[in-house]
This record gives sequence, C-alpha cells and structure tokens, in this order.
Amino acid sequence: MAGHYLYGGKRFECGDRVTEIVAGLPTLTTILTLGPTSEIAQNFAGWSAPHQGKTQTFERFPFDHPGFVLFSSGTTGKPKCITHSAAGVMLKVGEEQHFQFGLTKEDRVFYFSTCGWMMWNWLLMALGTGATIVVFDGSPTYPHAGRLFEIAAEERLTFLGLSAKLLDVARKESTNPSQEYDLSHLDYIASTGSVLSPEGFDFVYERVKSDVRLVSMTGGTDICGCFVAAVPGASIYRGELQGPCLGMATDVFGADGISAGVDEKGELVCTVPFPSKPLGFWGDSDNAKYRASYFEGFPGVWTHGDFAAKTVHGGFILFGRSDATLNSRGVRIGTAEIYRVVESFDDILESMAVSQDWEDDTRVVLFVVLKDGSVLTDDLIGEIKLRLRTQASPRHVPDLVLSAPELPRTKSNKLVELAVTDIVNGRVVRNVDALANPDSLEWFRTLLWK
Repeated sequence: MAGHYLYGGKRFECGDRVTEIVAGLPTLTTILTLGPTSEIAQNFAGWSAPHQGKTQTFERFPFDHPGFVLFSSGTTGKPKCITHSAAGVMLKVGEEQHFQFGLTKEDRVFYFSTCGWMMWNWLLMALGTGATIVVFDGSPTYPHAGRLFEIAAEERLTFLGLSAKLLDVARKESTNPSQEYDLSHLDYIASTGSVLSPEGFDFVYERVKSDVRLVSMTGGTDICGCFVAAVPGASIYRGELQGPCLGMATDVFGADGISAGVDEKGELVCTVPFPSKPLGFWGDSDNAKYRASYFEGFPGVWTHGDFAAKTVHGGFILFGRSDATLNSRGVRIGTAEIYRVVESFDDILESMAVSQDWEDDTRVVLFVVLKDGSVLTDDLIGEIKLRLRTQASPRHVPDLVLSAPELPRTKSNKLVELAVTDIVNGRVVRNVDALANPDSLEWFRTLLWK
C-alpha cells in the first residue's frame, strides 16, 4: 500500500484509508508499503532476491476457475462484484488484441486507465501478444490537456487508448497534437468509456493524425472485453463503431425482442455465449442478481444496457446507457444525442440531461457546466434549444436548462446520471459510495424540486 499519491500536481494522503482497509481484513498477515517510484526501483532487487533461483511450481485449474473480481463503475446503482474466469478473459481479450487490433511484439501499447477499470486488465494482457506496454501514474490533463499525446510522442506509441471524455477535453482546450508532437509511429487510437461524438472523430483526424485508425469501442467490466471494436480492413465512418468482435453475436433488439432494422434504436444485445461471460457475482450464490442484471429483458439473451442502432455499413451507433435514456413525450432519447449538440458550444465544458416526473407528465432537465467566466444567459439557453431543435429534433429540446458547478462522476470518470435523476425525483441516491465526488450532489439537493 502507498501512504500517499500525487495527482494533478497535488499530494493526497491515504493513511486513514489504509487503516480502515486493514481493520476490515482480519486474515491479513503482511502489509507492503510502497514509496515513490524511485524507491520502488531501488528496493525491487531486495524484495525479489529471496525468491531467485527457486523452482517455480504451478497448479492446474479448470477453465472456468475464478480468476479475479472486477467492480462495475456504479453508474447504474450499487457496484456489482463481477467474478471472471482468468482463462475466459484471456481468451476473449487475446482474440481482440491479436485479431481485431493485430498487436505484435513490435507494438508499444498504452491505455490510460485507473487500476480499478477493466481497461487496466486489458492493457496488462497485451503482454501476451509480445507487445511492450507503457504505464502512467498521474493526471491525464496535467500540466496540460495534451499530456497523453505528449506521452505518445515520448514513448513512440503505436497504440494509444483513452476515454471519449479525454478526447473531448483536448478538443475543447484547442489542443493541436499534430503540430506539437511527432506521432508518425501511432497506428491506433482507441476510445471507450462513453460515446465518442462525431466531433470527436473530427478532432482526431483534423488535429491529431489524419491517417490513424480511430476505433470507438463498446464492451464493459461485465465482460472484461468488447462487443464491438476494430474491424481490420473495414472503413471507419464518422460517429460509428466499426463492427462486432469475432465470436460475438452482437445485435440490436426492439422492445418486441426481434432484431431491429438499420437505424432503428433499441437494446444492444449478444445472442450467444462468449468466453468472458462472467461466472456470476461474488456473494450471489443463487445467481439471482446476475440473471436480473443481464437476462431479464430478453430470456436467454445478454442485454448489455446500451441504447444503440445498427448502421448501413455494418457498424453501430451508441446513444448512451439504456437506463439513462430520456422519455420525452413518449419517445426514448439517448442522452448522447443531446450531449453531442450541447457540448459543441465553446462556453460549455460538459452537460447532463435527466428525466423528471412533473405535473402528471415527464420533462427533461438539462444541466451544464460552464467555462470560467461564462454565464448561462437567456440568449445562450435560447441558442442551446435552437441547436437541439435543428440538429437533433424538437423532442431533444429540454424543458429546463440550469447551470451546475459540478456533475457527479464515478472513480473511472463516468457521469452518473442516475444519481441526479434520483435527486430531482425525490428518491434516495443509490450509489453514493461509487462516486469520486459525492459532495457534488449537495448542490442538486439545494434546488427546490417539487
């Protein structure tokens, strides 16, 4: 354990947290305390010396033996304790890295991730391709918004992975990596964690690298892998995910449980089993919570919780999480459709839209976080509504627009729309412990929701 860490140029103490964790582990026998990286490097030889020269022994386990537990981010409620088999995940991720992305020993791979996000596991497994992996401890936007592209140049990365939100931050900060860094060696940029907007595609091809393969992926901690990712040799279309991974019967179902047609919105599903299907949830002995999470929507079919549509190119478009979709006058709307338009304003850093029960109906409330010095004027509200009406549809226009100081997000930097939805509808927030900034909820509670 570490007694402190540095992030964004600041020091954060975690001694109290360490004490709390240790107190909750009655069978703990040893604590290894880590200092700064330089100390770890100096002491590594001492730690490993007693084990050198010893014969390593291995034990054979069945294919579906539990390997590790991953925790969901908490965007949809209390985090799930997802138990994975090591062999199943290695087979699934190995397929993606070998065949979808074609990684080899010549590649240098980096995916910005916390150790609690599944992309950390994904990154480590790239070692199985023979590739070199790069790890980074720190803020992705400190001391500037182009920090990850700077790392890509310094480490001569061939594969750079990051969240859609970080690409959006770099775009809004007017970062121009193609002019600032040598990215000639960069073959792939991968994006996941949330929906990558068409403007995000524009940013990459206009200001990062014009011939890079930009891959917007979807999958999750639930499967420690992807449903949709890179398709070698296929074209990349603005705002679209290329296509299903090998062995993944990915589809979109309508409410009737029938495969939807092209451009018809519905639930992202997988209709056949796959290697990294989790063994279950830790502590869920009868698998009741597990079945309720994925198989209640359509019996025998994995329902992932993404609102999506198939495209004429064989790809997919995502519109946000199904449980965060808005009901506007009887029509389901994906929040990503609203965010794409709203966050095109220079004055707006990010936004969140939620549904609120209001006067025997449902209304859409839009919260925006403004840049320092910007003000949410009536003129700006009017322009927001006009753009949504013309660039999306009249149903996408919010009934109420408010300026918020901060939006709640998980520790893996995902917005938590359900927390705000609970507050505006007078319900108890179900997942406070999963938030990186739980204090952000206080502002929403101070509003007079009736």
